[in-house]
Amino acid sequence: MSLVEAVANVAVGYGVAVVTQILIFPIFGLHTTLAQNLKMGAVFTVVSMARSFALRRLFEAIRVRSIN
Repeated sequence: MSLVEAVANVAVGYGVAVVTQILIFPIFGLHTTLAQNLKMGAVFTVVSMARSFALRRLFEAIRVRSIN
């Protein structure tokens, strides 16, 4: 179930990113196509996954270090 949760989290995050871009970008005068929004959403999702992984590894290393 952890894998299902992780996949659902990424899918929902991607959808939220794309919808947010579609709604917010025009307020700032940025006009993008759906394809551009989908690509940017994918980049943001990959960056978010890398950040989450790096932080998880960092905190795991801190935890292991504090045990020893």
